[in-house]
Formats: sequence, C-alpha cells, structure tokens
Amino acid sequence: MKEKIKAVKQKIEYDPKFQEVSRSLKPKKSIWGVLGIVLFFFVPELVTSIWQDELISWAHVHSTSEPLEIQRWLFGELEKIFIDGVSWLNLLIGALLLLWLVKSK
Repeated sequence: MKEKIKAVKQKIEYDPKFQEVSRSLKPKKSIWGVLGIVLFFFVPELVTSIWQDELISWAHVHSTSEPLEIQRWLFGELEKIFIDGVSWLNLLIGALLLLWLVKSK
C-alpha cells in the first residue's frame, strides 16, 4: 500500500499540469502582496492588542443602546471577539502567507 501511495505521489508531483497549476497559485513578489498581508492579518491584531479595553467598552455601550435587536446582538458578538483578544490563528495564517510569498519564485 505504501508503494502504491508513493507511486501516485510521484506521478502527481511530476505531472506538468500539476506543476503549472502550483506555479500559477503562488503569489508574485511585490510590495502590494506584502502590504496586503500585513494590512489584513497583522494590523487588526495590533489594534486589538493596543486598544482592547476601549474597543470592549465601545462595543458594550452599543450592545446595550442600539434600537434594533439585531444590532444589539451584533455588537454583543463583537464585544465577545474583543474580549478574546489577539487571534493567534489570524497571526499564524498571516505569517504562513508571508513565508509563502517570500519563498515563491
């Protein structure tokens, strides 16, 4: 069974279509790629870590004072997100994307 899996793996790795698809998925190195990853993955976590208490109190005030129930519920959920603090998963995904971007040719 191991030999069969190894043979299929080698067949996939050396398939020209697979190599073309894997090359097309890799991002091109540019300032916009790095800036996009930093802005979407790292900056929100930095803001959360610096102003966490203010964000929690802001969300709490709106979760009690909004006129519509759906808005109160949404601000309550936002408050829970801010209470949890920094998202390590988000930071990990951002770091992996940066590594992938740097290693791409």
